[in-house]
Amino acid sequence: MTILAYAGAAVAEIAGCFAFWAWLRLDKSPLWLIPGGLSLALFACLLTLVESDATGRAYAAYGGVYIVASLLWLWAVEGVRPDRWDLAGAGICLLGAAIILLGPRTA
Repeated sequence: MTILAYAGAAVAEIAGCFAFWAWLRLDKSPLWLIPGGLSLALFACLLTLVESDATGRAYAAYGGVYIVASLLWLWAVEGVRPDRWDLAGAGICLLGAAIILLGPRTA
């Protein structure tokens, strides 16, 4: 469930932010802000589904997922293939996210 929540949150956040980018940087209609705002609200809701004893920890671990999703967006939507440095950085970030989220905790 956590992986699905993070993946959905990443897509929703990137799509929502892209809507604002399109309006401000690509001269798209202000109507782009409506689905963009809804997408960002969905992003926030999806993050609440993550099983974690602390909000900050769930958000910190999400950062690694967001980085990987952003690179996928770069490739799929913008047509720019991530290079080896992008991939290495994303791998390190995912490892860090896994340590944050799955590391053993003492009571």
